[in-house]
Amino acid sequence: MNWEPILLTLRLAAMTAVILVFVGMPIAYWLTYSRWRWKFLIESVVALPLVLPPTVLGFYVLVAISPRSPLGHAYENVVGHPLAFTFEGLLFASVLYSLPFAVQPFTSAFGAVDPKLLEASWTLGVSRLATFFRVTLPLSAAGVVTGVVLSFAHTLGEFGVVLMVGGNIPGVTRTVSIDIYDEVQALNYSAAAQTALLLLVFSFLILSIIYAVNRKVWAVWPMR
Repeated sequence: MNWEPILLTLRLAAMTAVILVFVGMPIAYWLTYSRWRWKFLIESVVALPLVLPPTVLGFYVLVAISPRSPLGHAYENVVGHPLAFTFEGLLFASVLYSLPFAVQPFTSAFGAVDPKLLEASWTLGVSRLATFFRVTLPLSAAGVVTGVVLSFAHTLGEFGVVLMVGGNIPGVTRTVSIDIYDEVQALNYSAAAQTALLLLVFSFLILSIIYAVNRKVWAVWPMR
């Protein structure tokens, strides 16, 4: 079993999940409490990765970070090398691709918080930011954990976006899904099966964590 793409994928998934906490929470908070009548347009943009084919999204991301684009050109001037076909470019694409898997659970969790509790906090003179950390976030913990774990798990199985934006560079952009594909193409079914089984078990454990958090299994089997 080739551990290099597995470790690279875990690193990519972990960094994507962390970034989405800081990017997704402000978006989810705004979508939950904003009364702008056209906010459904932002909701549609956030949800686009759910319906777009990965190759289509990967193509547009590749165009957006190419050296001819303003973003890609600025990045190359600062860093000294193009953003496309690098781990950083892969990370950028992964954040966009997994954005709805973080934002939607965050939004649902924030929306489930009783508005009376927020109003009571504001009445006592607590700022909106402090109210978020003291009231909203603790009461939304299950939804936040779900968003983080889902975005992490979704990144593990990326293929089309990864291949379009990062290519297949060993140690740099070759993720576990591409490694499995390469092993199958090389008729090395034994190695592909081992890696696929590892990914299957790991994904099952992640989903079990999500359902455990949402159903609060510790309330049924309390720890002693």
